Amino acid sequence: MSINTRSGCFLLAALWCAGAAAAQQPRPPVPPSNGKIYLDVVVAPKSGPPVSDLQQRDFTVLDNKNPQPISSFKAVNGRQAPIEVIVVIDAVNAGTETVSFARAQVEKFLGVEGGHLAYPIALAVVTDKGVHMLGAFSSDGNALSAELNKDEIGLRDLGRSAGYYGAAERMQLSLDALNQLVASESPRPGRKVMIWVSPGWPLLSGPNIELGSKEQRQIFANVVALSMELRRARVTLYSVNPLGAAESVGRTDYYLEFLKGVSKPSQVSLGNLGLPVLAIQSGGLALNSSNDVARLLQECVSGAVPYYEISFDGAVAEGPDEYHHVELKVAKPGLTARALQGYYAQPAAHQ
Repeated sequence: MSINTRSGCFLLAALWCAGAAAAQQPRPPVPPSNGKIYLDVVVAPKSGPPVSDLQQRDFTVLDNKNPQPISSFKAVNGRQAPIEVIVVIDAVNAGTETVSFARAQVEKFLGVEGGHLAYPIALAVVTDKGVHMLGAFSSDGNALSAELNKDEIGLRDLGRSAGYYGAAERMQLSLDALNQLVASESPRPGRKVMIWVSPGWPLLSGPNIELGSKEQRQIFANVVALSMELRRARVTLYSVNPLGAAESVGRTDYYLEFLKGVSKPSQVSLGNLGLPVLAIQSGGLALNSSNDVARLLQECVSGAVPYYEISFDGAVAEGPDEYHHVELKVAKPGLTARALQGYYAQPAAHQ
């Protein structure tokens, strides 16, 4: 590794803790005869709201470029959609002013339409103390704003410029928080839209950081675990950057280098665990071009419905953690489907 040994050991220990936390969380059982992959699919034109008039025959599901028979299909419309929304305010990776701004924007979002929310929403705050939930799910935006106003959001002493050690610690805290939130939502039925209001987690990647095979194996294990947990919990993750136009273009777009799914440890870097990367791979969005965070939050929610519940039979792998790229084609021109981009298949004994 071109980083020093102490930094490498610290980073590996951090990721080991995050991976261990994910592994210790209870997982819903997967029936031996049911290796189905369930997709929550949003279809929309390049600009405009999602469309609701498609039929099963309009979709083709590709698994590693091979067409797959659709096992089940359901169109979901309107405010009766079985969706819950979790809005997460990140106080680990943002400074005091940014957190205060994000908080005010979340309140503005909750007050739209007089506080009558389209879907139940829960608020969470992530600090160095862990995840703090502000009450339960509610469709009353005014009540949620009151809960947010009562909360004293604690801030970390480590800022974004606290060097490699601080960045590694913030990444560990971020991954631990995501693992905790996904595990808590996994037993709940239906689809979840998780919107993370954050400048993003440290990517800890670049030409001066080279990982050894041990670190690569551990990072790959974290990528696989998070992918499986997000899919099992039916969580679509969204990343909303409150810095907006104030963020540098280079930092904003750097995550694009890590969007391709990884199939083996030698392909990974820490950027594969970045917040916008995980968001897009789950079928969500990474929004970072506007300071109107309230509008971006509304865009995440309104852009999640209507959608289509589609399932197909997942592959039986020859070995553990075999990556499969998922792609959806829509027969009607001008439309693009957004959904889970891949999954890790397991041998028959693991199904």
